[in-house]
Amino acid sequence: MIRFSDFFDSFQTPFSNAILNDVIQILITLSPILLAFILFLIFWPLWVNYVRSDFFASLKYAVLEIKLPKDVFKSPLAMEVFVNALHNTSDGSYFAQYWKGEKRPSYSLELISIEGNVKFMIWTEDRRKAGVMSALYSQFPGIEVHEVEDYTRGIQFDPATEKMWGGEFKFTKKDPYPIKTYVDYGLDKDPKEEFKVDPLVPFIEYLGNVGFNQQVWIQFIVRAHIKEQRKPGHFFKKTDAWVDAARKEIDEIMQRDPKTKIVGKKDKETGRVIPPTLADDEKNVVEALGRSITKQPFDVGIRAIYIAKKEFFDKPNGIGGIVGGFKHFSAEHLNGFKPDGDKWSPKFKGNPWEDYKNMRQNKSCKLVLEAYKRRCFFYDPFKGTPLVLNSEELATLYHFPGQVAGTPTLVRVPSKKGQAPSNLPI
Repeated sequence: MIRFSDFFDSFQTPFSNAILNDVIQILITLSPILLAFILFLIFWPLWVNYVRSDFFASLKYAVLEIKLPKDVFKSPLAMEVFVNALHNTSDGSYFAQYWKGEKRPSYSLELISIEGNVKFMIWTEDRRKAGVMSALYSQFPGIEVHEVEDYTRGIQFDPATEKMWGGEFKFTKKDPYPIKTYVDYGLDKDPKEEFKVDPLVPFIEYLGNVGFNQQVWIQFIVRAHIKEQRKPGHFFKKTDAWVDAARKEIDEIMQRDPKTKIVGKKDKETGRVIPPTLADDEKNVVEALGRSITKQPFDVGIRAIYIAKKEFFDKPNGIGGIVGGFKHFSAEHLNGFKPDGDKWSPKFKGNPWEDYKNMRQNKSCKLVLEAYKRRCFFYDPFKGTPLVLNSEELATLYHFPGQVAGTPTLVRVPSKKGQAPSNLPI
């Protein structure tokens, strides 16, 4: 009977032993380098998170409330110009990023209702407050901007007395498809007030009808979108996957070969190129995709919260109003929004033992409330998957409506202010 050890020993030769010894010697020699590399992979992300968290904690933040004049005659294009002023792609130097923890700035554009009082708010770093205010005044001279106390600060979710729903939103289609914007509604042509169809107005009307002991908060956390993906076949060059995906969709609809750029398909018998016949909705999609990638892009996180006393919690109106309000920015042939149910809501089959005394649900509510209050979306501990929206789409979601929004609880400047005449008697 041949033992395994004898069979293995039969392959041992002086030459193979020498190779084995050389390999072991090389591993021993390189072990400090390998150990250092492994430790680097483990501790580098921890270091980056530490310095970044320390940097964010060292900053001061401001919440600005915008009071609108009675008449806002400017189209959402003015808001698009303002949004473009927030497009800062600079992450700073490598030293600033990885030693100080600096990153490109983010802002939170917020639309809230506190017992029916509708307000436009902007959250920003205190050091960038002056720039935000000047950009607002340059486009909307009649507004008033005041720094106020953060409305979220005094809110603590108490499951014994309150009920809450909170969540994030995602696209209904692929990211490069744009939503229905103010251009699609004809608001770029500055129509008269009686002819305006503003998709934000139903949202504001809903917020104005929020009842006693109820609050609805909606935030759009934004930062400039940059090229972050390495270009295939290149080590240093980067590409924008959002733009590449949009161009790919256009090529597929137009039946265009991405290599030859020929539009249409070749006839197998004649070899002639047959141009595609596009339906009206396909033409609209191509036009919308083409226009979308020419605008400044932003990474965006969308969160919403509805919180109320238990006896006043109105699920159909409270939650349904938020979800329904986002449908005005959707179109079948374009993109839209829907709640991201996989992010915060625990999955149940309806059995009472799955969530004893709503412990899991209450924990989720507290987490999403904390994420909202921190305005944290792009980094830990509440890192999400951002949507890419351009300045036109952002201006559609967040702009100042004119008289077409007749909501009486929308906070506006009481009267138009002006300078006194120069010829008044002394």
